[in-house]
Amino acid sequence: MKVATYNVNSIKARKDLLFQWLERQPVDVLCLQELKQEEKNFPFEEFRAKGYECEVFSQKAYNGVCICSKFPIEEVRKGFGDEYFDRQKRIITGRIEGIWFVNVYAPHGDLRGTEKFYYKLEFYERLLQFLKENFSPNDPVCMVGDFNVAGEDIDVFDPELLRDTIGTMKEEREAFERIIEWGFIDAFRYLYPDKVQFTWWDYIGGMIWKDKGMRIDYILVTDPLKDKLRDVFVDLWPRKRRKPKPSDHAPVIGVLET
Repeated sequence: MKVATYNVNSIKARKDLLFQWLERQPVDVLCLQELKQEEKNFPFEEFRAKGYECEVFSQKAYNGVCICSKFPIEEVRKGFGDEYFDRQKRIITGRIEGIWFVNVYAPHGDLRGTEKFYYKLEFYERLLQFLKENFSPNDPVCMVGDFNVAGEDIDVFDPELLRDTIGTMKEEREAFERIIEWGFIDAFRYLYPDKVQFTWWDYIGGMIWKDKGMRIDYILVTDPLKDKLRDVFVDLWPRKRRKPKPSDHAPVIGVLET
């Protein structure tokens, strides 16, 4: 089973590029973030023509997540079931071939002390509560998405330059680490403990061509899936397109033996 997580930064703007990429890199389960489009406008039929059924939790202009699968998606849950957090459409869950998939688009946050900074930390606490309420580390869970945190210094191109900036602040990293400690394994780092690989590059300054980025998109698995991991890699092809304009993220693909 090939699983992909990809922040498309607008499904409307990136749809053609996304389908071009899927022709080159077919995947079985596709988890997208930052759809920026209401569910009623999502291109369900075009995905269906490619062999995918999609479950979507999204809103106009901001946020939005979906799971698209070539296998049936069962027991779909949209959001946390929490009115405060679900005003922002950031999490969707479903069971596919016996594996629980949790697709997350964590808040970007802002400078320390701002409302967005505290909301990001609150979101992480709510996510941890959600995991504790609904799953066990002994369940086969694959949580993917854009977590907007570079977990370690190896995950940024210049740790000193970016120290204590958005995505590397101590509070953010600690919040993300509590998610890992609940019972997850960072699949990429598990397979490639010393490899430097980024998933996001700023549009400004041609950062993709200089490979000055951050690793903020993850595939996380619980212990029952650890030995099923065969590979995790970042596909730079869609990020290096000039036309149509790409997302600032690249997709991360995980290969599981099922």
